Amino acid sequence: MWFKKQNKIPTEKSTAKQRIYLPKLWPYRFVGNLLFIGFIILVAFGIYVIKTNFVSQKLTNITDYFISATSKFGFKIDDIIVNGRNKTPLKEIHNVINLHYGDNIFAPDIHVLQSELEQLPWIEKATIKRSYFPNILEINITERQIKAIWQINGELHPIDINGNIVHTDKIPNIPLLVIIGKGAPQHLSKLIPVIQQDEELYSRVKAANFISNRRWNIILDDVKDGITIKLPARNFDKAWKKLLKLNKTRGLLKRKLTIIDLRFDNKILVTPRKLSEKEYQGLHQNKEQKL
Repeated sequence: MWFKKQNKIPTEKSTAKQRIYLPKLWPYRFVGNLLFIGFIILVAFGIYVIKTNFVSQKLTNITDYFISATSKFGFKIDDIIVNGRNKTPLKEIHNVINLHYGDNIFAPDIHVLQSELEQLPWIEKATIKRSYFPNILEINITERQIKAIWQINGELHPIDINGNIVHTDKIPNIPLLVIIGKGAPQHLSKLIPVIQQDEELYSRVKAANFISNRRWNIILDDVKDGITIKLPARNFDKAWKKLLKLNKTRGLLKRKLTIIDLRFDNKILVTPRKLSEKEYQGLHQNKEQKL
């Protein structure tokens, strides 16, 4: 028996199996469009701010309003006190601060003023504090302490302990160590603590010559006719301690010497001072009297 092939009518279930589902892209496109629009708005706002200086103007307006409002409530400068000033002219401080009685106490930028004060020749550090009712600006300054005079190219420059040049025409009249040579100020802070270990010997130090930008020659008693102590480039603090010990045990620095060479680890070289004719005659007479 022959059966005629019949086409089946597709059911809903079979049709669902044969469908091809495309991914839903519209949410991603929507988010992408939002981000792109947001980026354009942000760029446009940035250009507007740059061209019109919008933020700066608003901040300036807010600051001006704050200064005006606080002034009405009595936040005005009643006094300015300066502590620690000895060498710095008061006029120079006034020129930097540029504030007067009745000015708003919140108006000055303290950090900027501190930085500008520290640019003055004698001021090493400055701090400014506000106090209220009464409204006072208290300025505390630490001035540089001159530790040496640097002689270079025929000129004299006051130097503080940190090796900074104090740019002033007023050189202190007190006895100061004279340092000589290129690079001497930058190495002064390491030298001073070493040669100050013995105060009596330090009082005899008249000059320090920085040789070849690497080591020191210390001159005692007299710049021209004194004793020259040659220190090594490395471990010069140990060499100085050796000198102190020899001076204490053997009176090395009481002898008539011109050079004490401490540059060698295992020996010390000394050069006796030549006697002048007057000293020689005196020494000869003393010998004759003893005989």
